[in-house]
Amino acid sequence: MAHILIIGAGGVSRVATVKCAMNSQVFTKITLASRTKSKCDEIAKFIKERLGVIIDTAQIDADDTAAVAALAKKIGADLLLNVALPYQDLALMDACLEAGIPYIDTANYEHPDTAHFEYKLQWAKNDAFKERGNMALLGSGFDPGVTNVYCAYAAQYLFDEIHEIDILDCNAGDHGYAFATNFNPEINLREVSAKGRYWQEGKWIETEPLEIMMKWDYPKVGVKDSYLMYHEEMESLVKNIKGLRKIRFFMTFSQSYLTHMKCLENVGMLRIDEVEHDGVKIVPIQFLKTLLPDPASLGPRTKGKTNIGCVITGVKDGKARKVYIYNVCDHEECYKETGAQAVSYTTGVPAMIGSMMVATGKWSGKGVFNMEDFDAKPFMDELNKQGLPWEIIEMDPNETKKVD
Repeated sequence: MAHILIIGAGGVSRVATVKCAMNSQVFTKITLASRTKSKCDEIAKFIKERLGVIIDTAQIDADDTAAVAALAKKIGADLLLNVALPYQDLALMDACLEAGIPYIDTANYEHPDTAHFEYKLQWAKNDAFKERGNMALLGSGFDPGVTNVYCAYAAQYLFDEIHEIDILDCNAGDHGYAFATNFNPEINLREVSAKGRYWQEGKWIETEPLEIMMKWDYPKVGVKDSYLMYHEEMESLVKNIKGLRKIRFFMTFSQSYLTHMKCLENVGMLRIDEVEHDGVKIVPIQFLKTLLPDPASLGPRTKGKTNIGCVITGVKDGKARKVYIYNVCDHEECYKETGAQAVSYTTGVPAMIGSMMVATGKWSGKGVFNMEDFDAKPFMDELNKQGLPWEIIEMDPNETKKVD
């Protein structure tokens, strides 16, 4: 049915590519391309041995718009899935405009020199995609991605009005290292060390990094310290969920992780500007990335579970309602299936499902879209089929499951 071109060869790419191969009735041909072709070849070997599916591989510089467009045209790709770095979103969107094929990604654009996360520059391409008769689907990961779809599902099927949303992301996995990040260290550390923000009554309120903490009892995981952060899905949900009064995002971190990160920050290792070392210009956070374990290598070491979901409060049939929609994923089960841990799995599976929605025409349009712009039900149905089953808990609107 569709030839998908996947750009990037990290842990998320491994999961997305494996899942595309497992859905060969939709993705009849797969080409995996990255700057380092050997990484693509290793994933292709895994898929051939595990599933008997042969995929093509190629070497490509994702920053080279013309080269990516030329590759897409040469192989006859029908759509492009970007699971490379967020720095490369704009170049790959332009490549899709040039090649005339849909674009899908998992995270919003980040400027390499500024720790700032927003959809502004991607949304600005809306007219260009409309004029080309093409579409871009932004943020088809878990958060952003599935969390957006949870909120859309709630708005479309569970509520008449939504007033408050708390997005809760818990990774209770243990990889055995003193310090490591579960996805690209540079992106992870920039995100966690940035100032927090939440939206309330029509305005953004800024906090110091990790200033606000609450304890939350995560189903099948337990009570964890959860810290308020800014996360990009809030930006689009504020725009698209009508009647919303408040939205926050919380993520869990162990005290060991926070202590290590603070020490690194204090000595300047999280700086994103150039410094001179022995006559050579280096960026400290990029140097740190070379010292830390590769997130793609954490799969066989990681045990435990993730729990990511949304607590949504509003009104249905004139009565207050509160629901908790969430997924629980097991690191070891994810590794058995795809060779990657649950953080990669929870991003890679939705990346495939978003691509499936576009490839099958279940989600279609002209322009640049976020996940909540479409009917949530077909995506929610595929989550149950593809390894990320969701559950809904009805909560008392007058009480909280938060542990003080």
